[in-house]
Amino acid sequence: MAQHTTNPREIVLAIIDRVDRRGAYADVLLNARLEEAALPRADRALLTRMVYGALRWRGRIDWVLGSLLRDPLEDLDPTVRNLLRLGAYELLFLDRVPSHATVNELVELAKRRAGPGKARLVNAVLRRIARQGREAWTPPPASPDAADLAVLVSHPRWLVDMWRKQFGDGEGLRLMEANNQEAPLVLRANRLRTSRDALVRRLRSRGVDAEPGTWSPLAVRLRGASSPAGLPEFREGLCQVQAEASQVVGLLAAPAPGMRVLDVCAAPGGKTTHMAELMDGGGEVVACDVSERGLAKLAENARRLGLDRILARVGDATRDLPGETGAFDRVLVDAPCSGLGTLRAHPEIRWRRNEQDLARMAALQARILDHAASRVRPDGVLVYATCTLSGVENEQVVEGFLERHGGFVVEEAAAHLPENARSMTAGPYLLALPHRHDTDGFFAARMRRLRPEPAS
Repeated sequence: MAQHTTNPREIVLAIIDRVDRRGAYADVLLNARLEEAALPRADRALLTRMVYGALRWRGRIDWVLGSLLRDPLEDLDPTVRNLLRLGAYELLFLDRVPSHATVNELVELAKRRAGPGKARLVNAVLRRIARQGREAWTPPPASPDAADLAVLVSHPRWLVDMWRKQFGDGEGLRLMEANNQEAPLVLRANRLRTSRDALVRRLRSRGVDAEPGTWSPLAVRLRGASSPAGLPEFREGLCQVQAEASQVVGLLAAPAPGMRVLDVCAAPGGKTTHMAELMDGGGEVVACDVSERGLAKLAENARRLGLDRILARVGDATRDLPGETGAFDRVLVDAPCSGLGTLRAHPEIRWRRNEQDLARMAALQARILDHAASRVRPDGVLVYATCTLSGVENEQVVEGFLERHGGFVVEEAAAHLPENARSMTAGPYLLALPHRHDTDGFFAARMRRLRPEPAS
């Protein structure tokens, strides 16, 4: 990455190039760059918008570029390909500078990064886009044709087909449109040190655009903030970054003071620390994860928040969980998943996943869930949660588990949620949807282990 430049376009190109070529995550790269670069606030906001916008609208951008190139886009030099994507995004979606200035700057960048010969291709393609105007490159309104819809909402065709089948044509379209909106940064107030309203007041007093969340009584939504590490409230342990729908999962688990709780696949610890706070810092939370690095981050968050009853344990959730059989009052399986509910914050995920991934993830989720079930005491609760909106990974995994484990029953999620969050359900399950709730997409099932029948 161009570590020392302060040129926004050069920084954006370096980020989307690494995302495209190396499978890196845009938020990680962007946050690191924002922390190290002394950029004005306006440039930081522009940088963020350009990174996420170029990734979010890649489907439509590639449709435009594909109509202008003789050779397939994927056959181009990767740096040239991503220069074209960046330029097309600016010309089609931004009005920051005149189009001729945008083209000139990107051609100069192409000369430095790819050489004069390839810069001529960048110049020719971008000038044609600019000359014809963005109206010429706007796809027609949504039609029944899935290929047209995939271009319009910039989602891969298989995902368009899956969500239209799962949610219906109209709601599937609204979901995908919502995925193209910017996600707010959400904090969880540390209830052991402050309240949500007190945190909002303090943030506002410093000019931060903060407002209470809608679904979680601890959620605070921030607009225009890019990195929580820069907030004094974060450094002082008054809050933790956690998506609002993720906070609702902790409320569904409803751990109480004095309980023993096992959090499977716990790193980096958003739900772990939330449950510890809900237990008033008492009881015991055992956090298990295969990643030592992730558990180190979890421990760092726990110290910052003043939580000393969390035990971190390295273990493979498919075979090596801590604790005796039936030892825990609550077990949370925050399962690894395709992440298709987080496309607002992680737009690159849509271009990395395929249908085979969903089946592979579902098989892994089933193994983890089966193993975790043995750690739930009689009358204890097992919560299965994902940040995806795939029936293969959600309802079907739960239904398969219940068929294999007759000693568990699903409980109605609405009965265990705050009143204002009870509409965030579908049947017995928690289901948060970007287009309905302005949150990430989340699914969760609450299952209770029945007490064995007494011997006659």
